[in-house]
Amino acid sequence: MPLKIAPVEGLLLLVALFWGSNFSVIKAALDEFPPYPFNALRLVLASAIFLTLLRTAPASVPPRRDWPVLVGLGVIGHFLYQVCFMEGVSRTSAANSSLILGATPIVVALVIWGADRRPPSLAHWLGIGLSLFGVYLVVGRGDRMETASMTGDLLMMGAATCWGAYTVAARSVLRRHSPLAVTSWTMAVGTALFIPFGVPGLLALEWRAISLGAWIGLVYSAVFALCVAYLIWYTAVQRIGSARTSVYSNMVPVTAMIVAFLWLGEPISGAQITGAASILGGVALTRMKRAGTEPGIDPG
Repeated sequence: MPLKIAPVEGLLLLVALFWGSNFSVIKAALDEFPPYPFNALRLVLASAIFLTLLRTAPASVPPRRDWPVLVGLGVIGHFLYQVCFMEGVSRTSAANSSLILGATPIVVALVIWGADRRPPSLAHWLGIGLSLFGVYLVVGRGDRMETASMTGDLLMMGAATCWGAYTVAARSVLRRHSPLAVTSWTMAVGTALFIPFGVPGLLALEWRAISLGAWIGLVYSAVFALCVAYLIWYTAVQRIGSARTSVYSNMVPVTAMIVAFLWLGEPISGAQITGAASILGGVALTRMKRAGTEPGIDPG
C-alpha cells in the first residue's frame, strides 16, 4: 500500500524538534523562573503574537455559534492542559510523564471512534502500538520505570486527554476558519484563564535576578514551541486529519533525546536507538491510506 505524504507532514517534523528541544530550554529557564509565572509570561507573549498576526490576516470575527466551541477549546487545550501538565510533572517522574503524554494518539483514536463511530484502520492501530512501544524504549531506556505518585500519573493522563480532545474537537471550526484564527482565539481564552495562577509569583519575582539566557529561553518557548508549533499542528489537523497528526507527537521523545545528546552530552543507548526506529516506523504506518479515503479533516 503506497504512502501518500502531505507537505505539512514535513513541517510536523519541525514541531517535534521545537517541542523536543523545549524540554531542555524550559528546564534551564526554570532554574531562575518559578513555573507558573514562566508559563503565564510565555502564554501572554504567544497570545500577543497570534492576535497581532490575526489583525493582518483576512479573518472574520467568528459567528456566535462558534464561540462555545472556541471557548471550550481554549479551556481544554490552553488552560486545563497546562494546569495538568505543570502539576503532573511536579508529582511524578519524568519517565512516566513522557510515556503518558505519548499515549495522546490513542486518546485521539478513541475520541474519533466514539464521536464518529468510525474505528481506526488496522494499519493505524499497528502504527500507534509501534510508536508507543518506541516511546517506552526511549523514555524508559528498556528498563522498568520507577514507581511514581498516582496523583501525578493521573494528572498527566488528564493532560494527554486534554490534548487529544483539543486536537479532535477543533475539526468543526477548522472547516470554517483558518488555523491561525482558531489558534489565536483559543489561546487568548486559555491565557486569560491562566494569568491569575501566575500573578502571585510574578508580583514576588526578582526581575533583576533573571539572566538574559533565561529570557531567551522564555521567548524561544513562546515563539517556537507555542506560536509556530501550534500553527503547524492545527494546519496539519485541517489538511491530513487529527489521527495522523497526533502520531507525530510520539517523535518528541526522539528529538528530546537527540537534543540532550548534542547539547548536554548525554549518551544514547541501544534501547533508545531501537525506540527511535519504532517511532519512525509507527509514523510511516499511520500514513498508509485506506483504499477509497482521502486525507483531510476527519468527518464529524
